[in-house]
Amino acid sequence: MRNQALQEFLDAAKLAYSFRARDLNSVSLVERVFATLEAPAPQSTSDSGRLPVCQYLTDIAESSASDESDLRQVMKTFLRIEPLLRWRRRQGDWSGASEGFAEKHANAMIVGPGGLEPREDIGLGVSLLGPNVRYPDHRHPPEETYLVMSAGDFRQGQLDWVHLAGGETFYNPHNIVHAMRSSDLPLLAFWALKE
Repeated sequence: MRNQALQEFLDAAKLAYSFRARDLNSVSLVERVFATLEAPAPQSTSDSGRLPVCQYLTDIAESSASDESDLRQVMKTFLRIEPLLRWRRRQGDWSGASEGFAEKHANAMIVGPGGLEPREDIGLGVSLLGPNVRYPDHRHPPEETYLVMSAGDFRQGQLDWVHLAGGETFYNPHNIVHAMRSSDLPLLAFWALKE
């Protein structure tokens, strides 16, 4: 059985992603990710842990209290499971990251390797950047769709940065180099991955 709080978050995320994804590749990925999630996997008993940058979650939650009920529900249900997550710093290459990146970012896997529901077939997680932070250029085999909860900039390869408002989505094909950055405010984005 899946933890009820986790299921409520997954239901809210599915609704928001399904409502907000516009790119056909993103729509397809979202459908495949949440179809896979219909079958729960055993739950984790791993330790949780916060990093100092998580202090920004309260501000983001308050600022995302908009008129958009689907986004409010995502944040409300996320904040219920957030204390159970194990927040980590990015592993690997930090090329292009801003100064102070180590202390000003955190990632957590919600469902997937090391997550509340460890599994290898999908990844659903969250990234948090403090103000004025650039995440390094990176790539990974699975395609990915972000659900942006607070405004920030996203880029693929050497293309121009694209500014996204809270509630928008951004699709990354397999193995494309991509990055994100925050402005004067912190950035919170959920991401869904599947091979």
